[in-house]
Amino acid sequence: MTLSHVDAEGRARMVDVGAKRATARVAVAEGHIIMSAAACAAAESQTGPKGAVLSAAELAGVMAAKRTADLIPLCHPLSLDHVAVTATVDRGLPGVVVRATVKASDKTGVEMEALTAVAVGLLTVYDMLKAVDRGMEIAAVRLLEKTGGAGGDWVRAPSGGGR
Repeated sequence: MTLSHVDAEGRARMVDVGAKRATARVAVAEGHIIMSAAACAAAESQTGPKGAVLSAAELAGVMAAKRTADLIPLCHPLSLDHVAVTATVDRGLPGVVVRATVKASDKTGVEMEALTAVAVGLLTVYDMLKAVDRGMEIAAVRLLEKTGGAGGDWVRAPSGGGR
């Protein structure tokens, strides 16, 4: 198998996408953070020690998606058309689920932007609630689906794998 981000000498390199055609790209990612019932209640009521937990997580996720190329060394900077991040309480965990949808018309995909939005959204939940529960656990940050590009569409199978 040829690795796209490694040159003949084994050094990391940014892929040249100059000859690729810009197409509509969409990626959806999700993850969750498990916490105590007290922390979950604070998230749900938006009364955490630092303020409105869910709103802060959503805003942080949007900001993170826009800065992905600054954080991930070989990511191309993209002009994003849309970023939507939702943070919702799931009492069954108990915890918070963060979901991000990122759209762009560009030469490369937006999967990393969606995953970064989710990860930073979850880290923000942790930061906002760490005074209530330092034992929170971030889990299952994963791509759910992507559309567009030469690789075509991809949707995570219900069992957790891709198809």
